[in-house]
Amino acid sequence: MTTLPLDRVVALDGGLSTALEERGADLSSSLWTARLLTDDPELLAAAHRAFYLAGARVATTASYQATEPDLLARSVAVARGVRDQLAETHAGLLVAGSVGPYGAVLADGSEYRGRYGIGRARLRDFHAPRIDVLVAAGPDLLAVETIPDQEEAEVVADLLADAGLPAWVSYTVTGDRTAAGQPLGEAYAVLADRPGLVAVGVNCSAQEDVLGAVTAAVAATGLPAVAYPNRGGSWDADRKQWSYGDALDLSLVEAWVAAGARWVGGCCGTGPCDIAALSTRLEAVAP
Repeated sequence: MTTLPLDRVVALDGGLSTALEERGADLSSSLWTARLLTDDPELLAAAHRAFYLAGARVATTASYQATEPDLLARSVAVARGVRDQLAETHAGLLVAGSVGPYGAVLADGSEYRGRYGIGRARLRDFHAPRIDVLVAAGPDLLAVETIPDQEEAEVVADLLADAGLPAWVSYTVTGDRTAAGQPLGEAYAVLADRPGLVAVGVNCSAQEDVLGAVTAAVAATGLPAVAYPNRGGSWDADRKQWSYGDALDLSLVEAWVAAGARWVGGCCGTGPCDIAALSTRLEAVAP
């Protein structure tokens, strides 16, 4: 098993969709980035490669919105293939298997609202087989991301205890609450003392909300935090695309790291150029 760099700050990749759109990809399908796993895996590999070369240590797979076992496994294979090609010149690169929320497969923006109106059993039935397939495909860790709801986080955390891979869980947040409206202190508390979790935190949220989320996550769990905000703006569920806001304010990053963020990157709207700038900033502020 790959040893994770838990004692230092690690640069994550950015928005895979953004890197693909910069290369002309049409992501309007309900499968989003996962469509390219069958239609154009070379383009997907090029996006992973661009993030690695920009300074990211972690590539996140195109499995966020996928449910079919073949696509899930292929997402890991594509990212691992790029990682292995770069291994001689870029040591210590990692692949994180993306585990998106239930709301993502609805393709209607539900992951930014939560409260799907379904029970825990259905959430388990949805997440368990996806996690099993991703684990079998051999990523270095799992990235359980864009979780809007405390209840869904609890269900996934239970499954991760038996997954046999390290993982992080990150919420979407608004101010001091999850996207579903739960206080962050309570939401992060349900992730404390969970086997397999190496970090908890926030992603695909406004950058001004990151510091509060990181602080709450570390206080509630004692774990390092993961933080990768989006570029702001809003998600258009009909057009299946973001209307982006301002670029990442790198002056905020030092406070995130000081508060306990150890896995730091970008989400929707952040491309390889943004990650190159972020990686340089992290080198300057890392403890």
